[in-house]
Amino acid sequence: MDLSSFVTSLLTSLLIFVVLVILFAWLSRKPGNAVIYYPNPISRGLDPWEGRRRTRSPFGWIKEAFSASEADVVAAGGVDAAVYLVFLAAVTGILVISGIVLLPVLIPLSGTDKGIERSAKNKDSANFTSIDKLSMANVEEKSTRLWAFMLGVYWVSFVTYYILWRAYKHVLNLRAATKSTLAAKPEQFTVLVRDIPKPPPDQTMKDHVDSYFRALHPDTFYRSMVVTDNKEVNKIWEEIEGYKKKLARAEVVYGESKSTSKPEGTRPTNRTGFLGLIGKKVDTIDHCNEKIKELLPKLEAEQKVTLREKQQNAALVFFNSRPAAASASQTIHAQILDTWTVMEAPEPRQLLWTNVTKKSYERHVRQCLVYGVVFLTVFFFMIPIAFISAFTTLENLRKLLPFLKKVVDQPEIKTVLEAYLPQIALIVFLALLPAFLMFLSKAEGIPSQSHAVRAASGKYFYFIVFNVFLGVTIAGTLWGSLKSITNHPGQIVPLLAKSLPANATFFLTFVALKFFVGYGLELSRLVPLIIFNLKKKYLCKTEAEIKEAWAPGDLGYATRVPNDLLIITVVLCYSVIAPLIIPFGVVYFALGWLVARNQVLRVHVPSFDSNGRMWPHMHARIVAALIIYQITMFGFMGLKKFFYAPLLLPLIAMSFIFAFICKNRFYLSFCYTPLEVACQDIKETPNMESMYAAYIPPSLKPEKPEDIDQFEDAQSHTSRTASF
Repeated sequence: MDLSSFVTSLLTSLLIFVVLVILFAWLSRKPGNAVIYYPNPISRGLDPWEGRRRTRSPFGWIKEAFSASEADVVAAGGVDAAVYLVFLAAVTGILVISGIVLLPVLIPLSGTDKGIERSAKNKDSANFTSIDKLSMANVEEKSTRLWAFMLGVYWVSFVTYYILWRAYKHVLNLRAATKSTLAAKPEQFTVLVRDIPKPPPDQTMKDHVDSYFRALHPDTFYRSMVVTDNKEVNKIWEEIEGYKKKLARAEVVYGESKSTSKPEGTRPTNRTGFLGLIGKKVDTIDHCNEKIKELLPKLEAEQKVTLREKQQNAALVFFNSRPAAASASQTIHAQILDTWTVMEAPEPRQLLWTNVTKKSYERHVRQCLVYGVVFLTVFFFMIPIAFISAFTTLENLRKLLPFLKKVVDQPEIKTVLEAYLPQIALIVFLALLPAFLMFLSKAEGIPSQSHAVRAASGKYFYFIVFNVFLGVTIAGTLWGSLKSITNHPGQIVPLLAKSLPANATFFLTFVALKFFVGYGLELSRLVPLIIFNLKKKYLCKTEAEIKEAWAPGDLGYATRVPNDLLIITVVLCYSVIAPLIIPFGVVYFALGWLVARNQVLRVHVPSFDSNGRMWPHMHARIVAALIIYQITMFGFMGLKKFFYAPLLLPLIAMSFIFAFICKNRFYLSFCYTPLEVACQDIKETPNMESMYAAYIPPSLKPEKPEDIDQFEDAQSHTSRTASF
């Protein structure tokens, strides 16, 4: 890409961003759009306009984002959102401080050398542009100027160590402060127990758990809840909830049909067969009422059977104090380590109920199988792509789907399909990849949603680093130099050295496109706005349906974090090779911090809060990106025939040592709650009944709060009152 094309691409992306920001400023001021641009405060029962000036400036939102404190961020999006913003700020700091030294030093050194000119005279250079003359491509082999680039690698590495260390301590303090000061939460008094041995013949699983923990924790044990197989009861409960939604919708439709001329209205009807298209025609309101009355006794009967006869080998154990629960979660309870496995309980909304009952050996087998599938997905990704490309050719479609011949043989349609069909198939495959990785993560037997998100995020990171960063770099270099390599096979190493910086232009454009167009679309929320208005006009009837239509979801850490880590990997690896990428990285993460802060405060509603457990994951992968960068520079210096390139090897070892020290010093405080944190006084005396009730699955929850004791007694041969 030449300079004019690069500038054109950059200005186009900037123009799109400015237009989207102006649209955002205009649309977000309209009261009718409040549910799209302010769903977070609305979901918390706050007035979205309170304390806000309806300014005409398209950048008024920036002041509000800057003025919000970290406590405001925690209140709106939880600790996870605050930690994500710390991650963005830390990476921005790394790039800013690195760029202060690298830009004024390395760019003049590159720009004033004559490496590209001499390569051109020898006719072995790749297609370099004027931008590439500002990179290491323009530095001659064995040049003493390479010392400055080597020192630049050290500078970036030490800056990264310093900022990551400070950020780790900040997140640790934030996590401790939040756990110490907030109101009591159910997970703070609860532990999850897995791999419970079979009970004696005269005891239920609940009696077995109660007796075990009452003996080990006589003063602090409160009660237990055994996990049950809820497949059947969930099915009935979901069926009832479905009829309740249909009933509410039918009543609204019936109410809207009433008018002055026709006060009796028209009662809605539907067919009882497949998708409401076939079968007997019935009155919807009467039919739903009848089905609900019919299913409620079945639900009650199935609840009793489930609680008594479908108890599994896992339980939630409750303690009467936070220190007791924290201590129990860190204690080995049984001599045989694969029995009575105790861990901190996740939030009630996070529990993956079907996974908590997976046995220890089954979890290990599943984990190995999943890692094998992920390995094949990452390293042999082009195989399914080739299969999809072959399958979606017009010739194959004619063979497999003969009835499409008349359509695909039309000249206009044939031209369009030949041009776009394989690409569309590839885009769909890539869009399904995050969901596939999330499915694999849950298949490991992970017990909580936040843990599954972290696992899927890690898998996605390795996938995009290998297939996007390394794939584009290596493939681009080899493809661009293929003719020269064919004619002069012995010149492959120097050609790689000279061609590698040429890919920096691609990544400059890639990063610019990501932050201008990507953040512009996220801020403007045009797609959610259009979808909501279409649903509201044509599909939604009840308030519940309208609320479901505008519900924004969370930040989407499983894909957002890996994509950010890909950018930091790219920017670090090219920070010395082509320092011009640093300002683009700074804009990406600084603008990302600003947009994410606005989205956390105004838009996204967290689906869980793991109290910042994502941070060690982020930290480890930033260090991994740093090591990839150091290895890349070591290899590149060697290709430049710089005799002192091995001096970078101690830096690689230093990064591993840094990661090891950070893990040993901080990581356990993220896995477990330190007792000094758990022992801090809380604002209010906890209601242990509500703590217990929070974990009861919706399909088993009693309608009246006073029936909680009956729920517990249903799992035991001995009533709770009698046991005391």
